[in-house]
Amino acid sequence: MTVLAVDDSSAENDFLADAQRYRRELLAHCYRMTGSLHDAEDLVQETYLRAWKAYRGFEGKSSVRTWLYRIATNTCLTALEGRNRRPLPSGLGQPASDPLGELHERQEIAWLEPLPDEPRSDPSDPSVIVESRESVRLAFIAALQHLPARQRAVLVLREVLQWRAAEVAEAIGVSTAAVNSLLQRARAQLEEVAPARDDEPMEPDSPQAADLLDRYISAFETYDIDRLVELFTVDAVWEMPPFDGWYDGPAAIIALSKFHCPAEGPGDMLFLRTTANGQPAAAMYMRNPQTGMHEAFQLQVLDIRTAGIAHVVAFMEQSVFERFGLPAHL
Repeated sequence: MTVLAVDDSSAENDFLADAQRYRRELLAHCYRMTGSLHDAEDLVQETYLRAWKAYRGFEGKSSVRTWLYRIATNTCLTALEGRNRRPLPSGLGQPASDPLGELHERQEIAWLEPLPDEPRSDPSDPSVIVESRESVRLAFIAALQHLPARQRAVLVLREVLQWRAAEVAEAIGVSTAAVNSLLQRARAQLEEVAPARDDEPMEPDSPQAADLLDRYISAFETYDIDRLVELFTVDAVWEMPPFDGWYDGPAAIIALSKFHCPAEGPGDMLFLRTTANGQPAAAMYMRNPQTGMHEAFQLQVLDIRTAGIAHVVAFMEQSVFERFGLPAHL
């Protein structure tokens, strides 16, 4: 057994500086595990702290990247002990809501959070593979939240990172047979809560998705809400945490928009285009009638399919705008 010799703290500092290139993909990994950007940022910081402290014992049997993932996974598992999962409203197990009914805000629930996308300049970078759009889509992250933490870790390590069962077993301290059993149960649970769809989501930079997003934004900005009916799929879902309701179908979504949206006419709503979770997204700004200024209101993350818009999650927390680097006012 060969242990890397380290004479002073400069080696640890050099290691930590080199290891920073994995920060973004570790953030995505911790986000998959927790469903929270805020928690993921803290856990990545804790991962690097643990790695820095343990570097003198790093034996070089694996790559630094693999070693960091092992630390990050176990850091997440420890953090998730005793915590409730982070749901979306549609995952609470209640029926679809009446669009004309009262909205119920549930600040006591730790809701699923969106993940800002980061530009990828080098397609050969491993993080491009690891942080693929499919592995951070909201539907996948929401489904992962239904799994116990250890099942979640096994599924992510095996099917997102493509680790061998033996590697996963060593990373989380169980047998290979236990890993295979956990993976089997995780797949079954995932299929139950999020059955596979026949149609694939459109890439956010595809011309079709861009055109549909343009028409969607135009319908809101011109206050032509009825035009939205032609943009949604027949089984479209709308939800907006921290409100606990979810709305099923174009008619319900349009009724909700007309009845509860504070906008009254064209120009009251303005949008900035962005992406989140590898999906098209639109930041909505609502005009304040007292100041005339458009203020941050919702970050809408869209699931766009061949047949139309299948799902919109409108995040209402104003802190989301800051985390996405979006202005508070227009």
